[in-house]
Amino acid sequence: MRKSSLDKMIRGWFIGNFPRAVYRTTEFEVAVKSEKAGARVNKHFHKVASEITLVVKGIILFNNKRFAEGDIIVIAPGEAVDYRVVKDAVTVIVKVPSVQKDKYYTERGK
Repeated sequence: MRKSSLDKMIRGWFIGNFPRAVYRTTEFEVAVKSEKAGARVNKHFHKVASEITLVVKGIILFNNKRFAEGDIIVIAPGEAVDYRVVKDAVTVIVKVPSVQKDKYYTERGK
């Protein structure tokens, strides 16, 4: 058994194909994120990975569509989204597979 801490991870990502992961794998990535209202991520997409987000607490917007506690959002490869936290939020994010540098910023997207 070994112990680590979420605050030692990069932006909440603790499983996946990256150096600080507590479990290193190319099969998937997992993050837990706590974000304050106003936090945002510009429009982007993944060429390879699907991204699944569970809203544990709070209110978030993907492409100006509202999601709240209990909602699960599935984003397909190539689907461009932007993200904004409306009310302090906790999310769990899973990306399948874990591919380094598979995040592309765009204003147009698909």
